[in-house]
Amino acid sequence: MTAPAVIHHRQFANLPNGTRLHYASAGEQGRPLILFVHGFPEFWYEWENQLAEFGQTHFAVAPDLRGFNLSSKPADVAAYKPKHLVEDLVQFIRVLGYERCVIVAHDWGGALCWNLAAQFPEAVERLVIINSPHPYVFARALASDPAQQQASAYMNWLRKPGSEQAMAANDFALLEKMLTGDASTVPAWFVGETRAKYHAAWSQPGDGGSHSLTGGVNYYRASPMHPPLPGEPAPDISRLDPSAYIVRVPTLVIWGESDRALPKSLVDGLEEFVPDMRLERIPEGTHWIIHEQPERVNLLIRSALP
Repeated sequence: MTAPAVIHHRQFANLPNGTRLHYASAGEQGRPLILFVHGFPEFWYEWENQLAEFGQTHFAVAPDLRGFNLSSKPADVAAYKPKHLVEDLVQFIRVLGYERCVIVAHDWGGALCWNLAAQFPEAVERLVIINSPHPYVFARALASDPAQQQASAYMNWLRKPGSEQAMAANDFALLEKMLTGDASTVPAWFVGETRAKYHAAWSQPGDGGSHSLTGGVNYYRASPMHPPLPGEPAPDISRLDPSAYIVRVPTLVIWGESDRALPKSLVDGLEEFVPDMRLERIPEGTHWIIHEQPERVNLLIRSALP
């Protein structure tokens, strides 16, 4: 059995757009690049098991996205518009010395990488998406599906002023609850050193003295996607061009079907937008399937590689 690859971090990439991204890596630069892109409220460490595995065969890299942990954390909401976040990833790939790569992404990272693959297919050799809805499918569900609107109601709470202070209160009690759910016992993956690392990441100050969690919350504030508030009309998606959201790169979608915020109905009709797609369902998996079953996730990712 091959030994896990050594993970290196405290590495930084200065992008042409002025963003500074911290990242962790494993394996030798010059090998094929596999990029791991985290979601909210996580950071590069979400991918610790994947870096150790894929660093054996690839240059495996996991950045902290803009707004998270040790990367740039501008306070301005406008700095988190999707176009800027996608630009970060395109520039990051090039700064690492590559033109294209395999991308594995979860949650908000997946939202960005669906868009990246649609807009810059030449940069994506293969795409692996884990519990992250396709943007057009999600917009359609937020506009017309009452169950999805209810499941996504937390997004409107996160958009409100002061949500970051509320999540940080009582030693990040609410933020922890997002990761661990309502279970009476904390999941085995979120204990000890892992919990300490998350608390340290959540405590990193924002740029210009902004709150440590403002960057991550600004993803929700800057996004046009959210369920209608009580009394508001449903979002009008008629101005969206479905053809602009077609992803033509080979794609593997891994879906934990016990995700409470992103139900399995979000993969219905996905082949309309991703013609070269394989879907792997994990009925007992939650939104945090990467942590719950890392070896199974690794095997599935490996099966998608060229």
